[in-house]
Amino acid sequence: MGKIAFVFAGQGAQYPGMGKELYGGSKAAAAVFDALEALRPGTKEMCFSGTEDDLRKTANTQPCMYAVETAAAAALSEKGIRADMTAGFSLGEVAALAYAGAYSAEDGFRIVIERGSLMQKAAEEKETVMDAVLKLSDEKVEEIASMFSEVYPVNYNSPGQVVVSAAAGSIEAFEEKVKEEGGRAMRLNVAGGFHSPFMNGAAEAFGKALEAFTFSPVSIPVYANLTGSIYGDDIRSFMTMQIKSPVRWVAAVRNMIEAGADTFIEIGPGSTLSGLIKRIDKGVRTYSVADMAAVEKIVSEVQNNG
Repeated sequence: MGKIAFVFAGQGAQYPGMGKELYGGSKAAAAVFDALEALRPGTKEMCFSGTEDDLRKTANTQPCMYAVETAAAAALSEKGIRADMTAGFSLGEVAALAYAGAYSAEDGFRIVIERGSLMQKAAEEKETVMDAVLKLSDEKVEEIASMFSEVYPVNYNSPGQVVVSAAAGSIEAFEEKVKEEGGRAMRLNVAGGFHSPFMNGAAEAFGKALEAFTFSPVSIPVYANLTGSIYGDDIRSFMTMQIKSPVRWVAAVRNMIEAGADTFIEIGPGSTLSGLIKRIDKGVRTYSVADMAAVEKIVSEVQNNG
């Protein structure tokens, strides 16, 4: 059997009710939720009963997603499923680093609360959006984006899918040009133009906030959004730059496969990352875990069958 990679979901995968079933079905997951609830009262209620609008606000999305992801990873660990390497998509990288031991789950939660607040503030300063562009090459998307003053390719998700961040005033003309070139643009369920120069102020403030935290060497390799390669010693710098820089997801996944990963377990709501990974390499196994049924399936197929 090859190696197991945990990949932690990013913003946009959230949904009302997420994590509730995990809380009721796993003592380890419940302990995580309770510990994080003590730091930010109302987090459980927001996850379990919040509305789509509540969860779409970045200051809510990020801590709630982190809580669900950390709880789901704990539920897997409780059953004996552990990762050999890990990565996270955007905010998921904060959970991935916590899983790998860069800081405690509680400190990761404090970090993600700060991150979400700063990114929401930046998003409110200028009306920005994100579009996923399908059916065009990376190079073609970059070429089209270069025709506009405030459109930036930011997330390299899979072959034939690149996400751009854009000023709201530029997006319709950009979408029309994408259509002319034979592509398709889809608006994403996020609250701002992340991983772009629109986040420069948030990144600067976040870097200062991270000075209050202590970082430890990670226990397993963590593949960085910033480079697609393994995190180095300067975790703080990478986390700071990540907010305003493109996500090199294709590179990260390919490098994990090169390192021996043949089973990818998506931690948290939805199955977006599983779909992207299958488009990058059809030969790997993918699972998504956001409830106990998924946990039991993974135990059965991964642990027992190898």
